[in-house]
Amino acid sequence: MASHFQLLGRDPSTSARRGRLATLHGAVETPAFMPVGTQGTVKALTPVHLRDIGAQIILGNTYHLSLRPGSRLIRELGGLHAFMGWDGPILTDSGGFQVFSLAKLRDIRDDGVAFQSHLDGARLFLGPKEVMGIQADLGSDIAMVLDECPPWPVARDACAQACRRTLDWARRCREIAAGNGFLASGRHVFAIAQGSTYDDLRREAAEALSALDFSGYAIGGVSVGEAEPEMLKQVAATAPHLPADKPRYVMGVGTPPQLLRMIALGVDMFDCVLPSRVARNGLAFTPAGPINLRNEKFRADPGPVVEGLDNYTCRNFSRAYLRHLITAGEMLGGTLVTIHNLHFFLDLMGQARAHIEAGDFAAWQKAWIGRYENTV
Repeated sequence: MASHFQLLGRDPSTSARRGRLATLHGAVETPAFMPVGTQGTVKALTPVHLRDIGAQIILGNTYHLSLRPGSRLIRELGGLHAFMGWDGPILTDSGGFQVFSLAKLRDIRDDGVAFQSHLDGARLFLGPKEVMGIQADLGSDIAMVLDECPPWPVARDACAQACRRTLDWARRCREIAAGNGFLASGRHVFAIAQGSTYDDLRREAAEALSALDFSGYAIGGVSVGEAEPEMLKQVAATAPHLPADKPRYVMGVGTPPQLLRMIALGVDMFDCVLPSRVARNGLAFTPAGPINLRNEKFRADPGPVVEGLDNYTCRNFSRAYLRHLITAGEMLGGTLVTIHNLHFFLDLMGQARAHIEAGDFAAWQKAWIGRYENTV
């Protein structure tokens, strides 16, 4: 199982890693950022846009796709890749977080979660069997196990129980994936280490899951309300106890400086809705911090969002034009700023990979974060 991930370099001053993850639909160069395509689409963009900005892998969601349009329909239509017209790798989240955050009513049991759909109130159930079956229908390159994501703050006993359930579900998910041919087909299953703010529970979860030999490991339950220093502390408490020869993935984060700080802690993969979500309101990322294109000062600004950044938006359109589109409520505004923002994140990962290879990641990271945060 270890041969699917190659470590190609390490930064001498941090725990940053340069790697390559092999999947059925192509290799992913790490550190990597995954644009979020929850409902079978990265909002406002086509697969052509995603390829143009260098997206290697995107994320879909088991919970949402199972509710609408349904995983069986997607399977009958050739799987998620064919359904959405994307021929690159796809990672699918198990839906556990959405059950806990969106479901109207839920009953957490040792065999899974009974809940009511946030769409129509239908009574549904997700356990390891259901989660792995849905992801097999979708044809995911990387399937996430079902996990229980504790809220923040959470009492220690409740967190320990969530960690126990998550471990049990992970074990069962792996058994199912091995039994139904999912793993034998060359697809991957990633486990999720929980533990909230309890360092010892984080370490225990990481070590117990590592013994089960998954294809990769995620650090879950971060950025659920806690302050950034606490979030980074949780990642630092978990990453060293995960296998060094497997990819490490922090779920659902974050800002550009957060990503760079987590890369320095040894994290390889990220996803976040931030760059696409804020784009639709006119917030654009730059090396000197984010800018709000709705601001009057950009009304006649002839320059691109970022000079020299090679994406369709920055090559062709001014800040003034983007401001006009956003303030006029034109759909194109959200598309163009989303193209820019996602490319900014993907380009940042490319820069990180290059500096890890060059051996100067630590100095570059410090300077980049300093410039970005001191001008926000």
